[in-house]
Amino acid sequence: MKWVYNDGGRSKYFKAIEGVGDCVCRAIAIATETDYLDVYNLINEYAKHERKGKRMKGNSSARNGVYKKTIKKIMEEHFGWKWTPTMLIGQGCKVHLREGELPMGRLVVSVSGHEVAVIDGVINDRYDCSRDGTRCVYGYWSKA
Repeated sequence: MKWVYNDGGRSKYFKAIEGVGDCVCRAIAIATETDYLDVYNLINEYAKHERKGKRMKGNSSARNGVYKKTIKKIMEEHFGWKWTPTMLIGQGCKVHLREGELPMGRLVVSVSGHEVAVIDGVINDRYDCSRDGTRCVYGYWSKA
């Protein structure tokens, strides 16, 4: 799969990028064509309303990571996008981050420990996260 460098507009607002876990913010900004800072603020606003639980000890953060439940609320409620799972429990990996295995269009793709924007079959991220086409895709968000 082809890859192009894209920080989602982060460098317009923040200097350092190493050690930052803002992949959700970048992926959403890129795929939805929304300004990075607007998505950053949106995520942090949704994070304020998260309920704590046994697994959710702290709040989501646009800079350091976002819980799946919060991503779901943002993508459905704010952007009106739909989730398409590509891997179910016990099923094994069926779709990889490789050419021809994802639909065309603007997607926010969920892979292990990372969210990435894929636009018309091209990875838009700070690095090539495809692991040479072997990285398993859990699912993706697309326009409803």
